[in-house]
Amino acid sequence: MDAQPTAGAVTNDPPAPPDRPAAPGPGAAHGAEGPAPAPVNPRPAPSPGRAAAPVPPPHGHPYAPPHGHPHPYAHGPARPPRNRPLALRLLAPAGTLAGVAAAFAYVGAVDPNEPGHYPVCPLLRFTGLYCPGCGGLRSAHAFVHGDLPTALGANALAVAGYGLFAVLIVLWLVRAVRGTPMRVDLSPAWWWGIGAVLALFTLVRNLPFGSALVP
Repeated sequence: MDAQPTAGAVTNDPPAPPDRPAAPGPGAAHGAEGPAPAPVNPRPAPSPGRAAAPVPPPHGHPYAPPHGHPHPYAHGPARPPRNRPLALRLLAPAGTLAGVAAAFAYVGAVDPNEPGHYPVCPLLRFTGLYCPGCGGLRSAHAFVHGDLPTALGANALAVAGYGLFAVLIVLWLVRAVRGTPMRVDLSPAWWWGIGAVLALFTLVRNLPFGSALVP
């Protein structure tokens, strides 16, 4: 006759596992409306042995092209200047030189020393002070006619600008013939230096000891 286990008796049977909650259904995370929505713009996984294609940055990204403009390399890289025809490479520097030469020709033909041909400097008219450009037309007129001392007396800074322009235009033409782009990148220190020279020239020519710089 088998013995019946009494209350409180110790048995060797393993304890029963605790009850686990049932797994939530497809609509449990988002209520009863239905399953969770699919991710927006899913990217397919690349096939084995093939790298994924680069995705362009979205609109508004700091490296994205402006709205309405194609990607800079949409039609291939830019054409090197060396491969352009010589006439196209010389168009910009030759056009600039022609415009400046036409302006000098007009000032050389129409004398600025005679009143009524050109407007008066507003600063000189209302304050009596000479600006850095005062006397520039008279300087150009004398320079065209080969009178360098008179050109320097009218505006010495303008004569220095004529020489600087000549150097830059020759350099631009040479680079255009060779197919090298012309770029002039000045640091902020250069711009501050140019401003300081203009301010000093203006100050000196308006002082008594700077009468040699007065046009």
